[in-house]
Amino acid sequence: MFALSVEGFSTSADQLKSVRSCIILSSLCIMKTKLLILLLTFASLNVYAQDTPKDKSFEVYGFAMMDVGYNVNQIQPDWYDVVRPTKLPSYENEFGTDGNMFAGVRQSRLGVKSWTPTSMGELKTQFEFELFGTGVDAGQTTFRLRHAYGQLGAVGAGQTWSPFMDIDVFPNSVEYWGPNGMAFFRNIQVRWMPDVGDNQLTFALEKPGASADLGNYSDRIELQNVKARFPIPDFSGEYRANTGFGYIEGAAILRYMKWEDISSTPNSTLNGDAIGWGVNLSSNINIDKDVIRLQVVYGAGVQNYMNDAPVDVALDTVEKKGIALPMLGVVAFYEHNWGEKFASTVGYSMLQIENSNGQTASAFKKGQYALGNLIYYPAKDVMIVGEVQWGDRENLGTPTEAGYKSDILKVQFSFKYNFSMPFYRN
Repeated sequence: MFALSVEGFSTSADQLKSVRSCIILSSLCIMKTKLLILLLTFASLNVYAQDTPKDKSFEVYGFAMMDVGYNVNQIQPDWYDVVRPTKLPSYENEFGTDGNMFAGVRQSRLGVKSWTPTSMGELKTQFEFELFGTGVDAGQTTFRLRHAYGQLGAVGAGQTWSPFMDIDVFPNSVEYWGPNGMAFFRNIQVRWMPDVGDNQLTFALEKPGASADLGNYSDRIELQNVKARFPIPDFSGEYRANTGFGYIEGAAILRYMKWEDISSTPNSTLNGDAIGWGVNLSSNINIDKDVIRLQVVYGAGVQNYMNDAPVDVALDTVEKKGIALPMLGVVAFYEHNWGEKFASTVGYSMLQIENSNGQTASAFKKGQYALGNLIYYPAKDVMIVGEVQWGDRENLGTPTEAGYKSDILKVQFSFKYNFSMPFYRN
């Protein structure tokens, strides 16, 4: 058997293996001891954080979510997994045949928040995105910015909820797009929020924008040179009064829209402007553990602030100019808790447009939206939902014939897993 001898010390190969094994085992024991000490230290820090009041400085949050369901009827293919009355067919079989299954993870979301004390007050920031593609990415699972916002003291700037909307009206449901008659818009803005005690007051200058329907005159060559212009920002404000049963909120918005003929025609009669305005009354009413969510929105030329609405301006053939289209939105939802593990939501929403006489028979006139669900919470931060959704669309039609109607019925099951990792200041 092979033997090793060094300065009078000799050992066999088997003995050498035993020594090496002892060394390895000792190293592992030391590493495990260090890991145990680290874990105990971390645990003690967590306990300390829970037992001792500390300010939160940073938070990573979000959720992973899967939706699977069946469309009994048809909808524009890019919006297969939502209920949007404006995207329903405007004539028979516009989007193929009825009956399609869908699945996706587009609602999944990730965000970060921070809170930093400064000499001018607390600095708050939020950056949040999801995977629900819209615009040129409609129908895709792709990056979509939700919030990019900062606030120092009473002044905030960036992209976040418009003061004209009330996010607390959004029901506890899994249909992504939400009630069509609800004011819902994340806009780029500068806002001021003076201290009014337990209540809430906000004023904002928001990024302007609007769309128009040329209707029966869309093929007129001279109208191709008419371009929109927004010389000033939209002005919005809200006031929320908290009550013993919940809150009551009032909001308003005012905007100025222009369109100009950029051709060489002098003193063109195609130039014009319009005032857009809106008022929004909303509330949450708490009844024991249940909640009633209500909202009524009325205005003209503020359709782009609505959750699912068509154009803001259309041609009027009598007045021979563009006009801001009046509209009415309604939201009413009731949420009931069956116990610790189960809850349900049921409700209705509607949006109606007062069309101009220059729009075509296929122009959107009225949309309705409703849903009911059963929500199951099997564990903390886990939600499983079965939901039935319905919507319909009514077109303008002609003076002698009612507009075409279409509807959609969907069944959806969703699985949602929330996560949050807060960090605290020392």
